[in-house]
Amino acid sequence: MTTAFVLRRAFQAVLPATLLLAACGKDDKPADPVPVVDQGRIKVHHAAASANVPVKFLFDDVEKATLSYELNSSYSGYQAVNTGSRSIKVNVAASGTTATSQNVTVEKDRNYSYFAYANSGSGVAGLFIPDDLTPPASGKAKIRLVHLAQGTSNPLKLSSESIAGLIDVNNINVVVANYTPIPPATTPPAGSTVGASSFVEIPAGPYNIAITYGSPSVAVTHVGDGSGSGTGTKNYEAGKIYTVVFRGSSALLDPALQPKAVVISNN
Repeated sequence: MTTAFVLRRAFQAVLPATLLLAACGKDDKPADPVPVVDQGRIKVHHAAASANVPVKFLFDDVEKATLSYELNSSYSGYQAVNTGSRSIKVNVAASGTTATSQNVTVEKDRNYSYFAYANSGSGVAGLFIPDDLTPPASGKAKIRLVHLAQGTSNPLKLSSESIAGLIDVNNINVVVANYTPIPPATTPPAGSTVGASSFVEIPAGPYNIAITYGSPSVAVTHVGDGSGSGTGTKNYEAGKIYTVVFRGSSALLDPALQPKAVVISNN
């Protein structure tokens, strides 16, 4: 047996193992890591009585929700969106016409609400506000007021006699002057009738909370069961976070589009 033959057989035996090792090395190479994109979250609301038709909400021209204006506030869940400067558009669903648009700044891990609202009998504007979803203390709920109603007084406050322990909740209309405001009042920007208060804590329980104006406080409307009817009571549950949305326009004749108070849940 020649030396050349022995070397050739040895090479042939080693070659498959070498190819196998080469193949394994190629397959086992770790994939490039997927970049982590910082995001925030936005909940959108159709509160524009002036656009009593379905509208589409688009973030950077990507559709996120189609909502109708209803007696109970029409809103989406929180939508993830990349941080930085983002464009929000509200388009009429049937025609694609843009009713309003604006740029907003989204920060990492923060939550926001965007409200489309009536800024005239036929116009639409947007209000973009942060949502503090820190849980309330034990036995408490959190609540705030977003004032979007056109043709109404401002600043407005959330008030309740029952929370102050003055009279039974079922008799909340009896002594309007004794309403105790739930601070803080809304603080609309200069020249505007819209604005949002901070969240405040209240004891959990059933209330017919009022939206009041002036001192002594006079009820503008009642929240009731939160559906927009202004009647009944709503049970504000411990650990829950609520927004009272006062929306509509006194310039519109349809009773369903007049200013009403509805309740939405933020968690």
